[in-house]
Amino acid sequence: MSQFDEREKSFEAKHSHDREQEFKAIARRNKLLGLWAAEQMGITGDAADGYAKEVVMADFDEPGDDDVLRKVLGDMQGKGIDTSEHLIRKQMTELLDVARLQVKNEA
Repeated sequence: MSQFDEREKSFEAKHSHDREQEFKAIARRNKLLGLWAAEQMGITGDAADGYAKEVVMADFDEPGDDDVLRKVLGDMQGKGIDTSEHLIRKQMTELLDVARLQVKNEA
């Protein structure tokens, strides 16, 4: 195998690893967001964990973050929580940084 082929395989492996890590970080972010939203809505214990799983699963409805945003925003507003799309997006951004760090430290 030539040096070029080895470098190409190495690059492909790194790219694959990076994509997997980002997928894990987004799933972790969604779980953290679900736990945060549950706390805002007064949901605790196993019910909070269950809600966090619902938020994670909501991300599979369509590409991007809008499905997760709609779920959390709708649920919080449905419970009478004063919130906004901007606040939830801000929380999502902050929690993605936390999730990336957590996933990186687990690797």
